Amino acid sequence: MIDATVVELSRLQFALTALYHFLFVPLTLGLSLLLAIMESVYVMTGRPIWREMTQFWGILFGINFAMGVATGITMEFQFGTNWAYYSQYVGDIFGAPLAIEGLMAFFLEASFVGLFFFGWDRMPRLAHLTVTWLTAIGANLSALWILIANGWMQNPIGAEFNPATMRMELTSFYDLVFNPVAQAKFVHTVSAGYVCGSVFVLAVSALYLLRGRHIPLARRSMTVAAIFGLASALSVVVLGDESGYTATINQKMKIAGIEAAWHTEPAPAGLTLIGLPDLATQTTRYAIKIPWVLGLIATRSLDTPVEGITELVAEGQKRIADGLNAYHALETLRQNPDDPGAKAALAASQHDLGYALLLRRYRADIGAATPDQIAAAANDLIPDVPVMFWSFRVMAGLGFYFIALFAGAFYFASVRRLDKRWFLRLAVLSLPLPWVAIELGWVVAEYGRQPWAVEGVLPTFLGVSSVSVATILGSIAGFVLFYSALAVVDLALMVRTIRRGPALSP
Repeated sequence: MIDATVVELSRLQFALTALYHFLFVPLTLGLSLLLAIMESVYVMTGRPIWREMTQFWGILFGINFAMGVATGITMEFQFGTNWAYYSQYVGDIFGAPLAIEGLMAFFLEASFVGLFFFGWDRMPRLAHLTVTWLTAIGANLSALWILIANGWMQNPIGAEFNPATMRMELTSFYDLVFNPVAQAKFVHTVSAGYVCGSVFVLAVSALYLLRGRHIPLARRSMTVAAIFGLASALSVVVLGDESGYTATINQKMKIAGIEAAWHTEPAPAGLTLIGLPDLATQTTRYAIKIPWVLGLIATRSLDTPVEGITELVAEGQKRIADGLNAYHALETLRQNPDDPGAKAALAASQHDLGYALLLRRYRADIGAATPDQIAAAANDLIPDVPVMFWSFRVMAGLGFYFIALFAGAFYFASVRRLDKRWFLRLAVLSLPLPWVAIELGWVVAEYGRQPWAVEGVLPTFLGVSSVSVATILGSIAGFVLFYSALAVVDLALMVRTIRRGPALSP
């Protein structure tokens, strides 16, 4: 049987490293495009202030980019050290976009970052602008391929199980790349990164204005951040709606958990604005609902119901039973690879084989599972409803707050009243909020996928390596110490750069 402690510690280690790494990724995405916009204005106008702005924010971008690289490398090693069976089982599919990301996007971005910093006085203006745009494109391409890999974990299309090799194998690279879940996640994630970069520029610029320093740079930077941020914040909300729609198609339990929808409602379902999910009674107390909204968002229709947790658990029991047919057929094929009846049975039930594997948590010989064990495995499909419910609402609430924040900044910039001290203080206090929203978004996306490492294909607890608890605890302690040291260095460098300000402005 699988050691549950090893599974949970492996999950904890990957969660810690992933969430820490993603402190740097969204700011890299946002600043890269803001740099390209600022330098474009410099090339078009020839005004030195725009070059100075690009160089100043570019230093902060460079610090953040370096930290992102340092923290991201360790994540890929964990697939071999802590998730060996996951890598063996689905590595043919998952490894392809990661390899492309490293060979194409990351090297493109890293190469042009150097030219960005050292090419100012060695290259023509237009050539340097091209370098800056290619840096931004490289950052976004890097995010694209990572999210293609992650999107396949959420919606595993373009692949099938090969009984001869006992692995998932890629059947359509086109389906992998153009997976609708991956595409929706990409545009939603990069837009959130643009919001993060815009809030960062807005907050630092507001700090300068409050202190009466670097006023020309701060005013222009704040105006650019307000315009770009407002467009990005609006797109985050719109594209988040698309992510919800794609999740409804293949991750119905995630949507039910987000809404604390214990039972299927008549269509169109209402959206629970706020409430208190009660696990004991499987109800949501004091729920305030907006009629029809969930049905429109999740199904794009007025007559399609959004299934509830209870009904999805019952459906899960049926899929586990069907998956057992595939498991028995697979056992027969291992003894007689040419058995036509077993081949037909496997083909008919192969899509539910992963559900049968959920039984491995309760017994090694899953073919002899009892009805009680099947029911227990089906209940494992239920996510942590309160965590999902509140994480989503805080994230969504912050999304609408950013729209209001940028709309206010845009208005004050338009009427040339960026001297409202109450608004400047609000902008400074808003600095950490994009990271809160983004990290909660990943909690919803990844924690809500449990108990699956790959949705419907591979349970998370089956993907771990055969390592000891002591080994994992030691590596977690090492990561915490190393990343804490990096955090101190990063924060010190960022604060020092901001305090010093741009080189030319008073």
